[in-house]
Amino acid sequence: MIDQIPITISGEKKLIKELNILKKIKRPQIINALKEARNHGDLKENAEYHAAREEQSFCEGRIRYIETILSKANIIDIKKINSNGRVIFGSTITILNIFQKKISTYRIVGDDESNFKKKLISINSPVARYLIGKKINDIVSVKTPRGSVSYKILSIEHI
Repeated sequence: MIDQIPITISGEKKLIKELNILKKIKRPQIINALKEARNHGDLKENAEYHAAREEQSFCEGRIRYIETILSKANIIDIKKINSNGRVIFGSTITILNIFQKKISTYRIVGDDESNFKKKLISINSPVARYLIGKKINDIVSVKTPRGSVSYKILSIEHI
């Protein structure tokens, strides 16, 4: 049985867009660069050729990776799930760090979608794992490398 990878609808769209760019734009550009580099003669000492081959290797690896992710994807439409007011995959949660009195908002997404700078945290992150299943006003204590941090859930959105 194939392990399914949870992914949001927007995450799937981003991966499909990247895959199309790699296949329809980047791959032909690399092929042209390789043809041009071959015309410059000896391939052993041709830096342009070796750079194009390296770029080709990266591009093909990324294509295979995205295709694998998409083939295993379990696309989750949060709007179709009855959460009963609880934190679930895809939820946007506003939490209060009780000790620092700092409010933060995060969305729980798949591993490949996570981007801390954009406030997207992985379903497999410690914070997300502790938040899943909780309700507004619940307090969770998350064990981190720097010690335990307590959060109060202020709001949960399923958008």
